[in-house]
Amino acid sequence: MKVLVPVKRVVDYNVKVRVKSDGTGVDIANVKMSMNPFDEIAVEEATRLKEAGKVTEVVAISAGVTQCQETLRTAMAIGADRGILVETATELEPLAVAKLLKAIADKEQPQLIILGKQAIDDDSNQTGQMLAALLGWPQATFASKVVLEDGKAVVTREVDGGLETLSLTLPAIVTTDLRLNEPRYVTLPNIMKAKKKTLDVTKPEDLGVDVTPRLKTVKVAEPAKRSAGIIVPDVTTLVAKLRTEAKVI
Repeated sequence: MKVLVPVKRVVDYNVKVRVKSDGTGVDIANVKMSMNPFDEIAVEEATRLKEAGKVTEVVAISAGVTQCQETLRTAMAIGADRGILVETATELEPLAVAKLLKAIADKEQPQLIILGKQAIDDDSNQTGQMLAALLGWPQATFASKVVLEDGKAVVTREVDGGLETLSLTLPAIVTTDLRLNEPRYVTLPNIMKAKKKTLDVTKPEDLGVDVTPRLKTVKVAEPAKRSAGIIVPDVTTLVAKLRTEAKVI
């Protein structure tokens, strides 16, 4: 069984992002970049399935600038067998990424695609769902447990009322939630081994996919700074302020 795991290069979650002075976007110059945490969970889950003998090959995929090769090497250090980079300088939207992944899936013919439920930079939470629609495959989002058995994926997912268990006929799409697993620490020997693994580079045009943006960012601004709180002497004053100043009642 072959598993594809898309991974995205994002600003590291420990970095405090800053908006550019001209308001055109977020400043990523000289900022630490890392693999999207939800995608790291996806790579870990695929690796564990391989170690359990359920999967024979794990292929990591990324789309973006040349530096995304570093993200793919990290995925291969965790356990992916090889990597594929769709190299482009164009800012990719979820639909464009889904189309690129569909083109690669048509070529690679995997039985399972595991990806993070969302990226921490745009928080779109769209790529997995769009990919499932394009491929016509069943999907299970926000997975907290994945079990492969008898040509099916049994996925436990988190919903508002608790947990829901779905049985998907393979091939299928699964998006990962935080509680699915805890990614392993990448060791130096595995980092060295990852450098020798195959990493193929292709272009969107080679896959026949148009990645021209459909959206235009008009302005990016920081949230308004919150004012300091005050202490009121009694409930009557509190209600009066909520009514006259905050205007929430």
